Amino acid sequence: MEIKAVKFRADGFYTQPFAFGGEEGPQNFDPSVRYRGSLQNYLIDTGDEVILVDTGLPAGTPEETPDEKSPLFTGRDICSYTEAFAALGYKPEQVTKILLTHKHGDHSGELRSFPNAEIYVNEDEMSAAELEGLSNIVPVKFTDGAYYNFPASQKIADGVYFIKAKGHTNGNSLVIAENDGLFYMLHGDITYVDEALYENKLSVVYEDPAAARETLDRVREFVRNHPTVYCGTHTPQGYESLEAKRVIDLDDPVPTVLAEVDFTAKQASGKYVCSICGYVYDPAEHDGIAFKDLPDDWKCPRCKQPKEKFNKA
Repeated sequence: MEIKAVKFRADGFYTQPFAFGGEEGPQNFDPSVRYRGSLQNYLIDTGDEVILVDTGLPAGTPEETPDEKSPLFTGRDICSYTEAFAALGYKPEQVTKILLTHKHGDHSGELRSFPNAEIYVNEDEMSAAELEGLSNIVPVKFTDGAYYNFPASQKIADGVYFIKAKGHTNGNSLVIAENDGLFYMLHGDITYVDEALYENKLSVVYEDPAAARETLDRVREFVRNHPTVYCGTHTPQGYESLEAKRVIDLDDPVPTVLAEVDFTAKQASGKYVCSICGYVYDPAEHDGIAFKDLPDDWKCPRCKQPKEKFNKA
């Protein structure tokens, strides 16, 4: 088995209030602390199958233009998701399965680029707008019982397990791949940065806070008891740990390297991008109404996050 990162954005950041403030409130954390951010998903080559864990942002999603007040920035484009996938030496028709951790566009954006693959989705996520029109979806009911301390799982292939992990979204899941005595935990947004796992903090983005807390507790219990390589979507620590086969140790955190941020302004397009789900607000599609003129209580029509989670494009 080989596990590889599909890297498509770099040089982003997540502020401490965003990454840590889900339970105690973002006001209790330092907005000047910016952890490194990136975007990557993962590929599992079992030798018999090519399995993707999530499929990146939709091609053409504009880059954001953050400023000093931005709570997060998903990063600069390295290339598109499909270009990053191709750079690993694979073709779309080789992909047999896609395991979707959750609906948000930075995880589901290119599902349609793999028409031969079965898309495994937690059945609680089936009504998501991002999945409309897809005929190759397999609703997962988690009928294989417990996987260690996780109560509900589905075996996908030898050594590959899809695990119910509700909280960030109501249909959130994670993937564990077992290989050479290690457990590779490939997750969407259980945490945005590894520092939150060490510090036992929830981000401010969740649909069910109690379930998000329960999931994080189970993840921390699992990594304490099993040699786990913790591979996230939004931090370069995800692929750095993968490439080094670095086992997470909650009592010995990897030293934090803070983001180096360049706030040099780019020419703004008038569009705004939701940094949580990738939704693009284009005034041309909304009767010319500028983003700044939307009501203060306006929310992303896709993921229901407030205006502050949007960056200029």
